[in-house]
Amino acid sequence: MTAFADLEQGPDGLVPAVVQDADTGGVLMVAWMNQEAYDLTTTSGQAHFWSRSRNELWRKGSTSGNTLTVVAVTPDCDADVVLVTARPDGPACHTGAESCFVGAPDGLAEVGRLWKTIRSRKADRPEGSYTTALLEQGVDGPARKLLEEAGELAFAAKDHAGGTGARERVIEEGADLVYHLLVVLAERDVSLEEVAAELTRRR
Repeated sequence: MTAFADLEQGPDGLVPAVVQDADTGGVLMVAWMNQEAYDLTTTSGQAHFWSRSRNELWRKGSTSGNTLTVVAVTPDCDADVVLVTARPDGPACHTGAESCFVGAPDGLAEVGRLWKTIRSRKADRPEGSYTTALLEQGVDGPARKLLEEAGELAFAAKDHAGGTGARERVIEEGADLVYHLLVVLAERDVSLEEVAAELTRRR
């Protein structure tokens, strides 16, 4: 763990902290840390910051309940900014929005949000949920659907390449395949982080 003294601090002794959702990869907020906020964040597992407007230490969620459970704190290459990877318990923005950057492009963050929903369905098993119905079948149901969707995507891609199919159908079948792949991973208790780590290893 990098010590705060090893970070490049501003004249006010602060370092900017970018907060990222550990599951979706989306950027949630930006705040500031002093020595105390940094030490508490890295030791308590809850995000703490320094308020420049109030000139005081604050723990995210101390009044709203919308805490940030810290997964990792990582400095950038110049050690003048830290990335706080966390799991939010509620909206990160004071406006009640999920992120302070609503409307900004978030790449594949939607896959992460879907993953969080599927994991929640696995834990809670709400009635009437299609995901719940798949998971109740053990691995067989989700695996069969995954094979079915893979075939439909392959046929859609071939049709599109041959000029007889719409590009939209490839997109739709691709979305179906990703969803069912995530259900299979969840059913087998394999995380997206583990899959990403394998991709990193192969690179």
